Amino acid sequence: MHRSKAVAAIVALGVAGAASAQTWTEPKSGAAFAVKKDDMTLLGGGLRVKKMVFTFKAYAIGFYVSDAVLAGPLAAYKGKTTSPEFYKELQTGDFKKEAVLRFMRDLSQSRIQEAMREALAGAEPKVLDQFISYFPELKEGQECVLRWAPGGTLETVMAGQAKPAIADK
Repeated sequence: MHRSKAVAAIVALGVAGAASAQTWTEPKSGAAFAVKKDDMTLLGGGLRVKKMVFTFKAYAIGFYVSDAVLAGPLAAYKGKTTSPEFYKELQTGDFKKEAVLRFMRDLSQSRIQEAMREALAGAEPKVLDQFISYFPELKEGQECVLRWAPGGTLETVMAGQAKPAIADK
């Protein structure tokens, strides 16, 4: 999935915020995500599918942003979540954000690493190699949490295990 498509998929709920329910359920996978997580709000979600001989569900994703960002820099986009500028701000903005990938099936280490390498083609090779090395064999129901911190640090928690932070915008 291209990055722009991924960003578009995960903002399905819009900047207005998620519903007042405690959880939001991704409709095609049934994966539930908390609407509030610490000082962050679920902005949207989606499902990554892979088409081979047949189509299978790879992971459901929930995308969170800091409440302070919703009230600050992203407030200008309320009701304008279809603008290219909004997606660019989500993708490149230097603010706290988090993606939670909940795996819908077992995936081998080589398969998930290959898919990540393909999706992130063009990234700096040394940093890409470090990030991709974090992905083990994944079992259905396990999560990968990717946290972006202001200043350009990526924190990764893979199947409950924290990995070394990567400092690279």
